[in-house]
Amino acid sequence: MSNDLKKVPIYKNNTKKIERTRNSKKRNEFIPKEFLGGMLKYIHKQQEQKRNGGGDNMKLKKVFAMMLVATMTMGLAACGGDSKDEKKGDTAKTEESKTEEGGDDKLTIWAWDEAFNIKAAEVAKEMYAEKNPDVEIDIVTMAQDDIVTKLNTSLSSASYDGLPDIVLIEDYKAQGYLTSYQDEFADLSDIVKDGAFAEYKMAANQVDGKTYGVPFDSGVAATFYRKDLVEQAGYTEADMANLTWDKYIEIGQAVKEKCGVDMCTLDPSDIGQIRMMMQSAGAWYTGEDGEVTFADNQALKDAIDVYQKLVESGCTKQVSGWDSFVGAFNNGEVASVVTGCWIAPSIQKAEDQSGKWAVAPFPKMDANADSVNASSIGGGGWYVLKNVGHEELAKDFLGNTFASSVDLMNQLATDITLVSTMNAAAEAENYKKGSEYFGGQEVFADFAKWTSEVPSVNYGMNTYVLEDLMTEALQAILNGADKDTTLEDYQAQAEAATAQ
Repeated sequence: MSNDLKKVPIYKNNTKKIERTRNSKKRNEFIPKEFLGGMLKYIHKQQEQKRNGGGDNMKLKKVFAMMLVATMTMGLAACGGDSKDEKKGDTAKTEESKTEEGGDDKLTIWAWDEAFNIKAAEVAKEMYAEKNPDVEIDIVTMAQDDIVTKLNTSLSSASYDGLPDIVLIEDYKAQGYLTSYQDEFADLSDIVKDGAFAEYKMAANQVDGKTYGVPFDSGVAATFYRKDLVEQAGYTEADMANLTWDKYIEIGQAVKEKCGVDMCTLDPSDIGQIRMMMQSAGAWYTGEDGEVTFADNQALKDAIDVYQKLVESGCTKQVSGWDSFVGAFNNGEVASVVTGCWIAPSIQKAEDQSGKWAVAPFPKMDANADSVNASSIGGGGWYVLKNVGHEELAKDFLGNTFASSVDLMNQLATDITLVSTMNAAAEAENYKKGSEYFGGQEVFADFAKWTSEVPSVNYGMNTYVLEDLMTEALQAILNGADKDTTLEDYQAQAEAATAQ
């Protein structure tokens, strides 16, 4: 097998707004999207009234809460089940059917993405079967949106009929589930050992000192760049090490001037760059206690400043959607890509560019002393639903595969280009192989090193809701609105939108 990162599809995207991770691209939250849109319009109206002497933030929060309760009630009614007795009957029926189907010798796993997450589960299943041939494992492919809907509907009504024993949950959504349904998930602290995984991934899967998810893939950010174009512009590999955003922009302007090629893409509907910049400084849209931190978030303000510099630099190419994003670097229209490590297979689709690419660390923010050359975007963890009926078997499966097996991580590095967040994976054989496409660079080893350096943050419960608001705020700032005033205005909107 080639030492290159194996070329596999990342995901299919059919939505207008792109979330460039291996996860589903629709921004589903606990709040229905249509409801959120209507609610935001109402909030905008109220805020305009406030600017003219009217409006009341407390009223906004009360209205939001009332509407949310009504929406959840209607949703549950539409999903069936008219009484608690019926729900209990469904649960009892589920347990009876599971016994008939094989009892404690059968597991069901839900995940999305056939080429990545599902493939990983299948390889883990094969390894587990070597010592547990009598255990039946059913791996079900579902869209992440469907998983979100089914979990929320069933867990909110304590109805477990048809739910899986193990489910993959996106890091950005994990805290929402654990806050809302903590008692529904098994405590995995006994199989996920302290220090076994990258610190930032452990934090995403923990609540109250307990670990509920087995950390899986790394979304560690990196700077993928065309060595040939950077060198033509007068810079070297050493200039790309310990990179800052100011240096990155300087190099990008030189590349534009001397090579006629833009440095990177920008998508106005996708501000993942802001997220990555914030996390490089150990910050998020929310604070340690989950409170919204738009107005007093220095890392966010610094990230906005960097983004504005990128826009004004004259060396960025505007794109819209996944296809134009990938096409820009595959067609040689940009000299670099700053995003998660999962982009590597897409870069390698351009076979004629083999040997021309290299990978450098994520740029840190010059103006922020807390910012480091490491960040992340995307990733998920494996969770056990403890009330479905096979908690111990599910824990045994995860404990012997995703929670501990370096051999599994080593195999998945070649099978699906997995960059594991398991610390011990850095010593696996396949992590030490050079990639011909990236000029012989041991990219997996670099990814593993940077993964261990990603700052931990509190992703909170509403990352995508807050990011939709921040996208609006950022566009207003880029169009000339005062940064501080705009962030204060959107702070109020964000607090209302996330009121519980």
